[in-house]
Amino acid sequence: MGRRILNDALRTMVNAERRGKATVELKPISTVISSFLRIMKVRGYIKDFEVYDPHRVGRITVQLQGRINDCRALTYRQDIKAVDIEKYRLKTLPTHQWVYVVITTPEGVLDHEEAMERNAGGQVLGYFH
Repeated sequence: MGRRILNDALRTMVNAERRGKATVELKPISTVISSFLRIMKVRGYIKDFEVYDPHRVGRITVQLQGRINDCRALTYRQDIKAVDIEKYRLKTLPTHQWVYVVITTPEGVLDHEEAMERNAGGQVLGYFH
């Protein structure tokens, strides 16, 4: 999966929120995008999302809540150990309070808090706040 697809989807959501839209449609889709959205839903940043026709090009309809300030995918692959997750979050991300780093691990796509609980490292996909 290209990181460009994930970044385009996340930027589309941010732009729609800034324009005051209630829903946004994302295409093309991937399983990583739906995993990223699942984490955003659990943390309360979006209301809900629905995947249509996942076996073809497909689309995802996202119901926005108005809480997303910024959301980005990192275009470079950066490996991170479980013990270094908090240090990475404090050092490189824009705000220290409400940022969630999304990491792909052997246990699936997790945010930084879940990854630290499970002691799992992996590659940084992106972040949102």
